[in-house]
Amino acid sequence: MRSRRRFMCCLAALPLTRAWALDAPTGPIVLTVTGRLRLPNAGAQAHFDMDMLEHLPQHSFVTRTPWYAMPHKFTGPLLRDVLAACGAQGSNVRAIALNDYRVDLPFEDAQRFDVLLARLLDDKPMAVRDKGPLFIVYPFDSSPELRSTVYYSRSAWQLKSLEVL
Repeated sequence: MRSRRRFMCCLAALPLTRAWALDAPTGPIVLTVTGRLRLPNAGAQAHFDMDMLEHLPQHSFVTRTPWYAMPHKFTGPLLRDVLAACGAQGSNVRAIALNDYRVDLPFEDAQRFDVLLARLLDDKPMAVRDKGPLFIVYPFDSSPELRSTVYYSRSAWQLKSLEVL
């Protein structure tokens, strides 16, 4: 009886302790994450299609930016949720854009601030010509600290990949 009870307790706890693998993309890859990952889905890399990003919890905020004359609504998963989905662990995240713009963000930024991996601008998908399809956006209006060139420079648009360092 005791061994059966122990078995049932262990069986019940199993889903809570299992690390779930990241699904493989079924559509075009819009984001590649490399580096220090525990849950890759393509060799040592994590590939995301837009559907995968849409199925992560979605967040929105309206903020002013240096790139638009008026405040805009940005929507997408939080950067910390994208990093968690592939088991990323590191001290920095290098964001790389389609035009090869590169910027390093402290890994802590993703935990400290609600940094979005925006996929929608004013509820519409962003075309490449409009800074899409993905845009790292800080909630600039949420704190005076974020309204600075340091954080503006970390907002990479036309994002294609993240490297966890």
